[in-house]
Amino acid sequence: MDAQISKDERIELRVSSTDKRIFKRAQKLSGDKSFSSFVVRIVKKKAEEIIAEKDRIITTENDRQVFFDAVFSNTKPNKSLVAAAKRYKSKKA
Repeated sequence: MDAQISKDERIELRVSSTDKRIFKRAQKLSGDKSFSSFVVRIVKKKAEEIIAEKDRIITTENDRQVFFDAVFSNTKPNKSLVAAAKRYKSKKA
């Protein structure tokens, strides 16, 4: 982790007193030295999880589309693919 990370951005939040008590208690139980570091760590972790999940879904959708396009399209194989198939078949025989 970089020792010299510039922290010049600020986020302001308004929360209920109940939520703040819960957050403060969790911070103390987690061992984080400050409330800010606790909030940043938890929010960053959750944000990374959300991004990773959405990236997987998008990739899965893209892969599905590429697969179905390849299987069900009416395009003919190019010369390289035909040659590779012939080489494969000749080695199996």
